[in-house]
Amino acid sequence: MLGSVTRAAHVTGLFDPGNQSMIIREDVGRHNALDKQAGALAMAGVSGCTGAVVLTTRISVEMVQKTAAIGASFIIAMSAPTALAIRTAEASGITLIGIARGQDFEIFSHVSGIT
Repeated sequence: MLGSVTRAAHVTGLFDPGNQSMIIREDVGRHNALDKQAGALAMAGVSGCTGAVVLTTRISVEMVQKTAAIGASFIIAMSAPTALAIRTAEASGITLIGIARGQDFEIFSHVSGIT
């Protein structure tokens, strides 16, 4: 993977809990990486509604908006979200999980989405 070799790329994934698989896309731009993800899902005819978008990037409002457009109900990221991203996730019904490292993470919106 480009990210692990160069340490200069952002990685996005869509985790599908139904078949325990992840579709991964990379780019040097965080927005481009998620756009590639959305395009790959659309080309494959895959709906994101049962999956979680996984990000190696910080969570901005634009990343939440793009996740909502994909149809995923979860975002899991290594970094923290902005305040506006939290409010947008809350309004969009997206469970927002940040600062996910190892077994530790923080839930910033829709805690009820975690069972």
